[in-house]
Formats: sequence, structure tokens, C-alpha cells
Amino acid sequence: MLLGAFLLRARRETPPGPEPVPAWEYTDFAGDGTPDFLRLEDPADRQAFTAWFTFLAEAPLYQAPLDRAREISDCAALVRFAYREALRKHDGAWATALKLPAVPPLPPVTKYQYPATPLAARLFRVAPGVFTPADLASNAFAEFADAETLLRRNCHFRHRDVRQAAPGDLLFYRQVEQDLPFHVMIYLGASRFDAGAGPYVIYHTGPLGDAPGEIRRPTLEELRRHPLPRWRPLEGNGSFLGVYRWNILRDTG
Repeated sequence: MLLGAFLLRARRETPPGPEPVPAWEYTDFAGDGTPDFLRLEDPADRQAFTAWFTFLAEAPLYQAPLDRAREISDCAALVRFAYREALRKHDGAWATALKLPAVPPLPPVTKYQYPATPLAARLFRVAPGVFTPADLASNAFAEFADAETLLRRNCHFRHRDVRQAAPGDLLFYRQVEQDLPFHVMIYLGASRFDAGAGPYVIYHTGPLGDAPGEIRRPTLEELRRHPLPRWRPLEGNGSFLGVYRWNILRDTG
């Protein structure tokens, strides 16, 4: 009886997982490798994701380095962190665990919440090709993806004119003279922490020599005048690959 009562209570207290994915949703309308069951078709969900994503990309700038999530060590890590946490349930326990400086009253993404997604915690596609149901049992998705994989497997190109970027879009670079040539920045638009002029871009430098690097948030205009021309997001800069958007936000119309 005691064991039966314990199991019954455990079943009641276990958070529900995601709803089973209908077979007709095992599709990839864009052929970009992202299953349609991950895409956020509802405009409200898209807006909620973008708002949380940009907030969570900027929030670590206002945290003491020791209070930041330990995983944030380079440009791709900041992007992965903000992406994943934007899809979580944003309650008090979550905010406390992340030691956030503030939490805005933003609505949540309602289609699913991490890690109770159809792919569990494996949010990032790492294998080439279109999505097929066989990918669910393979290593096509993972919890980790570097900047190049984010670019090639999880985002789609929008344009090269950074002035047309929308909040939450990603700016990618390829610096061929570096050991890790691919780099990514996040276009914030307006800041949720600073009433300054903006629009802003945010990124993590990655390690700088023996130092761990830092998070920087220049205005777009400051970035366009970067002292090193190869970092300027200009159409004539061959190192600038352009403005990209997450595949889960791809327009299905």
C-alpha cells in the first residue's frame, strides 16, 4: 500500500511532458532540417520568444561575472543560452537559479517549454539534410552547437543590409585568419535595461589571450565604425556573412 501510494503521488507530481507529435507534423516544409513541430507559427509565440531571447542575451551584461551562467564563454554559448532559456517556464525558481538582475513581465512561449519539447533538451540541429522522422532516434540534434552549426543548420539568411535587422536576428561573420573563424552577434534593437539611443548589438568576445573574454554591447552605429574593418556589418565587408533568423521563426506563409 505504501509503495502504491508513493507511485501514485509521484505520478501526480511529475511535470507533464510534451504532447505526442501527430504523424502529419513530422514534416519540414522549408527543407532546412528543422521539423515543423518545433516552429513557432503563432505570432504571439514568435513575439514572446524574441522578447525573452533578446532580454536573456542582454541580462548577463548586468550580472557580476561569477553570477552569470558558467556556460557563457564565447559568442555561440551566449546565443545558445538565450535561445534555450527563452523557451523555459519563467517562474521565480527559474529567475533565482539564474540570479537575474530583473525579470520583465513578458508572456511565455505556449507551444512547448524547454526541456519538455518534442526533442527533449536536444534543441539544435547538427546534421545536414532535411528533417525526417528517423532523425528523432539519431544524432541529428544535440544540446550543443558551435557558431558554424548555428549558421548552417539552425538559421536562414535574411539579407546583408543590417539596417533591416529585427530584434533577435543574428549577425554572422567568418574571419578566415582565426582558428575558430565563425562568429555570431545578436541584434537587440532597443535595450530593456538602458534607455540609451540604440539600436544595440550584443556578443561575447570569446577568450582574449589568457583572459576569459567579455560581453560587449555596442550600438549598431558603433559596430558599423568598428576600428577593425573586418568586424563592420557592411555589405562590402567579405567577412560579414549577413543577417540571419532562427528557423523556428521562419515564415510559413
